[in-house]
Amino acid sequence: MITRTSTRHAHDVNPLPIDAALPELRAALGAGPGAVLQAPPGAGKTTRVPLALLDEPWLGGGHILLLEPRRLAARAAAWRMAHTLGERVGETVGWRMRMDTRVGKRTRIEVVTEGVLTRLIHADPALEGVGLVIFDEFHERSLNGDLGLALTLETRAILRPELRILVMSATLDGAAVAALLGGAPLVSSAGRAFPVEVRYRPRRAEVWVERAAAAAVRTALAESDGDVLVFLPGAREIRRARELLEAEPLPRGCYVVPLAGTMPQEEQDLAIAPSPAGRRKVVLATSIAETSLTIEGVRVVVDAGLARVPRFSPRTGMTRLETVRVSRASAEQRRGRAGRVAPGVCYRLWAAAEDAHLVPHATPEILEADLAPLALDLAEAGVRDPAELSWLDAPPAASFARARELLAELGALDGEGRITPHGRRMAKLAMHPRLAHMVLAARERGAGAAGAADAALACSLAALLVERDVLRGASGAAGPPDADVRLRLEVLHGDAGAAHAAHGQVDRDAVRRSRAQASAWREQLALAAPPAPPERAGVLLALAYPDRVAQRRPGREPRYLLRGGGGALLAGAQSLAAERYLVTAELDGARPESRILLAAPLSESALAETFGDQIVTEHTVEWDDAERAVRSRRRTRLGAIVLAESATSDADPTLVQRALLDAVARAGVGALPWSASASRLRERLAFLHEYDPARWPDVSDAALAASLDRWLAPAAWGVTRLDALARADLGEALLSLLPWERRAELDELAPTHVTVPSGSRVPIDYGDPRAPVLAVRLQEMFGLSEGPRIARGAVPLTLHLLSPARRPVQVTRDLAGFWRTTYFDVRKDLRGRYPKHHWPDDPMAAVPTDRARRRGE
Repeated sequence: MITRTSTRHAHDVNPLPIDAALPELRAALGAGPGAVLQAPPGAGKTTRVPLALLDEPWLGGGHILLLEPRRLAARAAAWRMAHTLGERVGETVGWRMRMDTRVGKRTRIEVVTEGVLTRLIHADPALEGVGLVIFDEFHERSLNGDLGLALTLETRAILRPELRILVMSATLDGAAVAALLGGAPLVSSAGRAFPVEVRYRPRRAEVWVERAAAAAVRTALAESDGDVLVFLPGAREIRRARELLEAEPLPRGCYVVPLAGTMPQEEQDLAIAPSPAGRRKVVLATSIAETSLTIEGVRVVVDAGLARVPRFSPRTGMTRLETVRVSRASAEQRRGRAGRVAPGVCYRLWAAAEDAHLVPHATPEILEADLAPLALDLAEAGVRDPAELSWLDAPPAASFARARELLAELGALDGEGRITPHGRRMAKLAMHPRLAHMVLAARERGAGAAGAADAALACSLAALLVERDVLRGASGAAGPPDADVRLRLEVLHGDAGAAHAAHGQVDRDAVRRSRAQASAWREQLALAAPPAPPERAGVLLALAYPDRVAQRRPGREPRYLLRGGGGALLAGAQSLAAERYLVTAELDGARPESRILLAAPLSESALAETFGDQIVTEHTVEWDDAERAVRSRRRTRLGAIVLAESATSDADPTLVQRALLDAVARAGVGALPWSASASRLRERLAFLHEYDPARWPDVSDAALAASLDRWLAPAAWGVTRLDALARADLGEALLSLLPWERRAELDELAPTHVTVPSGSRVPIDYGDPRAPVLAVRLQEMFGLSEGPRIARGAVPLTLHLLSPARRPVQVTRDLAGFWRTTYFDVRKDLRGRYPKHHWPDDPMAAVPTDRARRRGE
């Protein structure tokens, strides 16, 4: 039985809205293994519910695990419950989170961050001694929250059917969660919120969000009472807004405090504590203040409408923070913070019309996050396929497959997809699999003290990468801070010279947290050796990011080619700009080139040592567009990075032939050096295909490109240059498309020339396969009543009758008709223009000639 003392906050004594729902909630959990509680902000569910359920008989004296999405919320909830009981944290109520645990033998309620639950289940899949698991603020849909619920449901289904699960939320679709819990009862609690007036102050695009927020704060302090809570996207905007507000005097008694998850605990406590009597505070917060905690005295909210969220790209394998518009649910949560204790005001830094364009809810993290940590957690739990578990939203198949590929590359999974001993050791470190592999591999690859020193340095690197950057851009400086991670290691390890060089850029709070985290990991691994020199950073980072080794491209600009084929660059004045090889630990993921934010140099010898088993030497035979020739090379490469390359002369002729044919296929057969005779042959074949497509081959560009292996391959044997095919007989190559017996028919059906009455052999023009042309001087056709035919008389030639100067005077297929009619009109014109030529009155009786004749001769 829990005894409650009278040491409480005033609003703890008064009934909260959740009190009316507690009987129904007790009944729901008493009758079955789960329930869903929908209660709005301010209902008191986070602290009231765990205390109210401690004495329930179905709990059997077991523990209650209360999951909170953030450390700050977990500490605040534990402190509030302990204070309600008149106790200190660590007695009846404690907390458990990364690097900070306060529980004792009497602890019955453990407030834990979501990632801790996964580790507890790995250590004890049955969760022995736990009677109830509460998922608070589940609408935030964090990756760890979704995974924790899926694993808890599996525990209940297989090992602990009596285990109770309670999901609490303010804005989530409770019916969907209730269905996931197996048809659990849905309990609702009415809200107790005071009215909040919304005032819109649209921000112009060119105005920085922190400047617009600072202006709104000054207006709010003048127009309204109470403390002010300002929602900004991140720590950078909070810092700038604070500078703007403190640059000019605020109203008397007002002071500014920041609130972010990366701040020290004492500063966070200052932000959420009540303001001293007669004073007003302005809290500059990230989305951490949306839910899960109460900031005393807030009557005004200023909402920038933005949040900074991680976005993972399976294409690049990188996660980057993006600033996005908040959802409608988040905007309402933020607004509600102004109506907790009295009527309030919410200033929104956007136009009222934009409300309609806000998405209803934020996208669940599981649909957009890097799934490598989740895949490792599932592998440790023996789950290869996420479909084996129950999810509100299942992990996307493509992202999950890519995560498992990465784990296999890091040695965490074997060929069958099962977790390896190395993978189990990685999972115990509670860091991203890349970093866990780096730390463990550093220790295993080195001998004795050297391996321990490398592992200690790897812990420092891992801490730098999971915490906020310890360096900021210097005030007024152009460009980002130096990307060299070695400078950060020197600052972290207390190098006085580095600290002096980076004066004004060091984020001392980030340094403090990184040191504490690195120390905790070194203690966990029992590493007593001091860290190796920062010069080893490149080798170690290559273990964590083997896919992000980069080679400098030729040129003056520091542009790099990543192992996977992507591009990256160093922006601004950078100390690494001349390095030939880098390992890029952090990039911004932009296209077409990512900006390198953190990197370390890697020597060629270290690259060869680290990736020796992955470096391949290959003989390549490739087409060179610039030279229009096949080039044979011996190439040593690591992924897309070419480490060495030289020309060779011993290429397989079959590969050379293939490269040449492929180049012709890409360029088109029109790029071949066709001779005049070969072109004429092709035109004759095109005519015959038009005449009889069943018997004669198609020699169009598309058809020839599709059949290069059949007709061009023999001519291409031993040829390396496209222009060298001019020495080959492309006409003979085309004839290879014909059976031998049909070659004789070719000349019979499509002759190259026709003998006309004058005795001249005149070539036939097959340029138009539907209408071959015979261009002949009119005088050479005297006495011929019908024009020539080809294809065994089936196709009449189109006659282009020419003047003595070989200019067309008539086009016809009806020669007899021309003699009867049109000839006489043409004759009048020709007699005037060519008087020395014979233009008879009766062309059928005239002697054909190819020469000029005087009259009377």
